[in-house]
Amino acid sequence: MQNRYAGDVGDYVKLGLLRKLAVGRKLGIGWYLYPDESHNDDGKHVGYLAKPTLWRHADPELFDSLSKVSKIARSVEALQKLEIIDADYFGEPLISASLSAKQRPAWRRAWFARQLQTLRKCDLVFADPDNGITDDQSHRARERTFGKKIPMAEVREFSTGRTAIIYHHNTRRAGGHSAEVDFWLSQLGSGSMAVRANAFSCRTFFVLNPSEETARRVREFCQTWADQRVTLHGA
Repeated sequence: MQNRYAGDVGDYVKLGLLRKLAVGRKLGIGWYLYPDESHNDDGKHVGYLAKPTLWRHADPELFDSLSKVSKIARSVEALQKLEIIDADYFGEPLISASLSAKQRPAWRRAWFARQLQTLRKCDLVFADPDNGITDDQSHRARERTFGKKIPMAEVREFSTGRTAIIYHHNTRRAGGHSAEVDFWLSQLGSGSMAVRANAFSCRTFFVLNPSEETARRVREFCQTWADQRVTLHGA
């Protein structure tokens, strides 16, 4: 997540999903907040807010709230102040890019430990890395842009003993997006689900350790949001 993305179409879908799944749960959100970049036009997908007849019906309260965010300084703090979701938040920025490659792994481990501590009382958690899931190869943690990713080791620890939702921005992986989603599902454990959102750019929300009630809510969400190009993978 980057502050410049706040209120875009990706936020509309992910916050809509969280609102649907968080009923009766203690929600925790780990923003995986990465410093804003300026080398591309990402984060400008707010045109949906100018088309309420096409988009608002999926979640009117959320749509109206994000319309307000788009008109002010966009940030995760602005999203939190809307109080459209009752959650515990961890928003400590991932600044490891400013450190040396040697320093980054230890810094990241300490950062992740603080996130786990902050969200320890939550039985439903959401991780929002800028790029999504990556593997556990040891060199990853030394990379400058590692802050934009969540390694499988963190996914497993983050989801232990509770339901977790992990954001993943689909890539150009060989075989296409469906094969990519299948691959990560094979790594995430039996019963995991994948919600795909393909408006403007292709995103996937992996749901780990869903209860029967959560799985039912995931299916209902995909049905409600079908007009917004949201689908349940494999359905």
